Amino acid sequence: MKKYNAVIFDLDGVICHTDKYHYQAWKAVADELGIYFDEEINNRLRGVSRMESFEIILERYEGEMSEEEKECWTTKKNDIYKELLKNMSPADLSAEVKETLDNLRANGYKLAIGSSSKNARFILGQLGLGEYFDAISDGNNISKSKPDPEVFVKAAEFLGLPAEKCMVVKDAEAGINAAIAGHMDSGAIGDATGCGKATYNLTSFRDLWKAVEE
Repeated sequence: MKKYNAVIFDLDGVICHTDKYHYQAWKAVADELGIYFDEEINNRLRGVSRMESFEIILERYEGEMSEEEKECWTTKKNDIYKELLKNMSPADLSAEVKETLDNLRANGYKLAIGSSSKNARFILGQLGLGEYFDAISDGNNISKSKPDPEVFVKAAEFLGLPAEKCMVVKDAEAGINAAIAGHMDSGAIGDATGCGKATYNLTSFRDLWKAVEE
C-alpha cells in the first residue's frame, strides 16, 4: 500500500522559474508609479496573489489609490508579465524535472498543480505540459492565498483523493504552512528547506522519488 497516491506541485520555483518575469513586470509598474522596487521586495511577493503583491508594493506609495485604479495597475502588470512569458518554451523545463514527473506517472502516481497564479495553464502550455497534469488548482479557482490551504485542498478534491494521500512540493515557507494547514505531508525544495517544517527536505527535484517511495 502506497503512503501517497498523488503529488501536488507548486508551479513557479518548483516545476519552472518565472521569478525574473514577475520582477520585470512589477518593476515596470512600480517605476511608472514612482515607487522604489527591488529584488528584496520582490521576494516578499512569492506565493502571494496578484492584488496582495500590489498592496505590498504600495506600502511605499505616497498617494491614494482607489480599488478600480488598483485593478487597472494589476491588469497592466499581468499584461506585461504574459507578454514576457511568451519567451518561455519546453527548453525551460529541466530534464531532471521532466524525468521525475514521468517516473512518478509511470509508477501510478497522480500529478496535480497547486499554484496561486492565474497564468498557470498558459505557462504549462509554453513548457509543453498543457495536458500533462491530472488536475490544476490555480488562481482562477481560489479566493485565499497561501498560507491558507485552499489551493492544495481543491487540488486534492479535483483528484478525488483525501488530503493524507497527497504530498505537496513547495519552494517557500508559506506553501509548507499551507500544506500543514491542509493536513498534507510536504516536500520542501530550494528556500523552503530552511524553514524546518516540511515532512521531507529535498536536495534536488530527483529526491522526490525517494520521499514518496519511503
